[in-house]
Amino acid sequence: MARRYDTNDATDRVTGLREAASAVRRGELVVLPTDTVYGIGADAFSSEAVADLLDAKGRGRNMPTPVLIGSPNTLHGLVTDFSELAWELIDAFWPGALTVVAKHQPSLQWDLGDTRGTVAVRMPLHPVAIELLTEVGPMAVSSANLTGHPAPEDCDAAQEMLGDSVSVYLDGGPTPGNVPSSIVDVTREVPLLLRAGAISADELRKVVPDLEVAN
Repeated sequence: MARRYDTNDATDRVTGLREAASAVRRGELVVLPTDTVYGIGADAFSSEAVADLLDAKGRGRNMPTPVLIGSPNTLHGLVTDFSELAWELIDAFWPGALTVVAKHQPSLQWDLGDTRGTVAVRMPLHPVAIELLTEVGPMAVSSANLTGHPAPEDCDAAQEMLGDSVSVYLDGGPTPGNVPSSIVDVTREVPLLLRAGAISADELRKVVPDLEVAN
């Protein structure tokens, strides 16, 4: 039976975060609020938990799961060949609605799907998410919806779709909006905007004037 906690209530928040962290460490799934939409998350280093996450969403390995982190410093242990331009984007837009696609460290023992040696990473601008990520480390997190359905802007919508496939729901109230993060590929010499989202190409070009945009 899934448990749900109201993170706007001080007591519930402490209990919920403790229970969510325990669930993640056991290899179970949790739903958490972010600054874009609600996410379904698991321990990024548990291949079984990530597989369960993909199954819960009805999603294939051809759509790898992004990773959320609680601090930019965590990037040092996750990615390689990270350019100065990439760091400038991080400095300008993290925490926030920017996802960067980078080459991951070849030594990492994880299986996020068919990533071809890359990982999509973001630091969300949400206190509940950051607190959980700080406690448990990097999490594989995708929008908390069934594939083909709208991404949820509140916990009710997430729970209606995912039910008891999730152990703990952290209810932070409605999210600020349903616009997804912008995704920039920083594995190239010139960063490439793969998906325009909450941060426009014009805003990104204030940091990377030569930014290219995918067709």
